[in-house]
Amino acid sequence: MREKIYLDNASTTFPKPRQVMDEMYEYMTGIGSNINRGCYQDAYCVEEKVYETRRMLCDLFGGSSCKNVVFTKNVTESLNVILKGFLKPGDHVLVSSMEHNAVMRPLVQLTKQGVTFSRIPSLEDGTLCVDQMESLRKENTKAVIMTHASNVCGTLLPIREVGDFCRRYGIKLIVDSAQTAGVWELNMKQMHIDVLAFTGHKGLLGPQGTGGFLLEEEMVPLIEPLLSGGTGSISHTEEIPDFMPDRFEPGTLNLPGIMGLYGALKWLRETGIEQIRKHELFLTEKFLTGLKSWDPEEKRIKIIGKKGTDGRTGVVSIQTIEKEISQIAYELDEEYNIMTRVGLHCAPSAHKSLNTYPIGTIRFSFGWWNREEEIDKTLDALKKISG
Repeated sequence: MREKIYLDNASTTFPKPRQVMDEMYEYMTGIGSNINRGCYQDAYCVEEKVYETRRMLCDLFGGSSCKNVVFTKNVTESLNVILKGFLKPGDHVLVSSMEHNAVMRPLVQLTKQGVTFSRIPSLEDGTLCVDQMESLRKENTKAVIMTHASNVCGTLLPIREVGDFCRRYGIKLIVDSAQTAGVWELNMKQMHIDVLAFTGHKGLLGPQGTGGFLLEEEMVPLIEPLLSGGTGSISHTEEIPDFMPDRFEPGTLNLPGIMGLYGALKWLRETGIEQIRKHELFLTEKFLTGLKSWDPEEKRIKIIGKKGTDGRTGVVSIQTIEKEISQIAYELDEEYNIMTRVGLHCAPSAHKSLNTYPIGTIRFSFGWWNREEEIDKTLDALKKISG
């Protein structure tokens, strides 16, 4: 069997730390019960781990209180709960032009209810034009919604600078951390982030079906819950609880997934996100340097976004000049067992900013488990099949 080279970590990281599977297996085979409902020791033990998972997430993101950590299935669900619960008819928001459809589709849906938005433009390398935010702001601007890094080209967006802008005008800052959580530093207090949405299966190295969001205390009553139902608390009333996290967590949580996320967060804490970031950027630099060394004039391959590692994550997108990108991606997989992602990556707005719409790109995204020799093999394969 040929060696597998997995370079689609921006979609979901693979493999996961052993602790993820161990925690899930232990829960499914040894406990299996719900929380907030059973009055017995096993249920209390699971509740302790769920609480510890909230605490680790709160510490990781610099949140104000672990009770304001809310679990959902993924960052998309988180953003839907936040945007549809917070924005009302007549509200205006600013949104970066580099957004994923997890932000844009809910926003466009909300325009039918009287919400409006303006896109903050970006340069062709994905750099956000922060200097244009002032002219786009309106009297009814309620929030800025933006990703921390592009899932297409890896460019980092200036969260701290935007946070200062929001604080100056009393505007809320809502951040999608899907591409950076677990690899890049995020601190809600220092960056003036009011709501931070995360997903568990990418940089946090947890299983699919896990995610959530963190709220600053003043945001709790400002967001109307999108979902409602049983929480196991104040069951004598049919009203939605007004306390956290029950206000936004009706129904049964994905406890096997949260146990896996618990294991992942423990592993992250032991390994250190700085170590992970350095490794990913080392591989990214090696890949970019390799591309430029054998195609310096970009006659066969065009690098999308920033040409170096400054201000970017471990995500590199390219377009091929002489062959269709879908053919290149197919041959990488079929002939070399190199797994990438090809297309628009659910981010048409970003591709329009990067001038890669409607063709899209081939995306290579590196993770902790990738090694130098895999980059060498990928570069050799690209050189052979790119034209």
